[in-house]
Amino acid sequence: MNSTIQKDFHLLAFSRYEEDQPLLFMGLFMIYLTAVLGNMMIIVLVCLVSQLHTPMYFFLCNLAFQDIIFVSVFLPKLMVITITGDTSISFPSCLTQMFLFSLCIGIDIFLLATMAYDRYVAICIPLRYYLIMNTRVCVLLVTMAWILYIPNAMCYSLLLSGLSFCKSRELNHFFCELKMLLEISCSDTSHIKQFMTVELPFVGILPFVLILTSYVYIIATIIKLQTSAAKLKAFSSCSSHLTVVLLLCGTSIGIYIRPDSQNSQEQEKYLSLLYTGVVPMLNPLVYSLRNREVWSAAKILLEKYVP
Repeated sequence: MNSTIQKDFHLLAFSRYEEDQPLLFMGLFMIYLTAVLGNMMIIVLVCLVSQLHTPMYFFLCNLAFQDIIFVSVFLPKLMVITITGDTSISFPSCLTQMFLFSLCIGIDIFLLATMAYDRYVAICIPLRYYLIMNTRVCVLLVTMAWILYIPNAMCYSLLLSGLSFCKSRELNHFFCELKMLLEISCSDTSHIKQFMTVELPFVGILPFVLILTSYVYIIATIIKLQTSAAKLKAFSSCSSHLTVVLLLCGTSIGIYIRPDSQNSQEQEKYLSLLYTGVVPMLNPLVYSLRNREVWSAAKILLEKYVP
């Protein structure tokens, strides 16, 4: 265990594209800057503009906060690797990355499921919306996300801390990805794989099923509306959320349906970059560009604080 902690891992990242490292660094920097500033803008607007003090924007504010943490876990380290060539990462830092990855991706999916339920209540039973989605329920749902996923992430970190790594110290990825850590370990990892099999239906599949179920009811309700204007209004109220769900779930599922090969490892890095960097960057853009309420709130804030 002591020898494991004293030695560093090496993240190969995108080292095979050495001639493109400056361009890659600039791209990563722009993604990180846009993601942080965009999500901070959402948080500021929701906190300061009273017309956004609704359940949907409360969940969106929490999603934006989580996305800032998410991009800050991986992209700064990847930028350091890209600009300096120093691929080393200590074992404690590796465990920290794994803990925050498991925590953030779990909370992300849970919040998206909660937002899907919010849209279901708003469209399918609108007269009871504020009775069902009251402040207490909203705070309870967000608190539940952290309570559920912090122990889950801690379990992975604790299980990994007991492993020995004698096969290799190189990870063909830009962060400490669980599957690759298990591949290079010379310890028995069957208990970790069993834990993954048991917890995946609850932390991953169940929220995704809840999202699908909510949208089945939402679409059925929209179809029953009599006028095209009512249909358009109902669909526009959930289109931004549906876009974000498709972005995140599409990239995540794409990683697991590919056949394993040498080329698939390179493809997996690009897909992982999509949901660890690009999706958090696009979330505030999707919600702001497709949402008149956000634009209106931004205008109110500018008129109030900018002379």
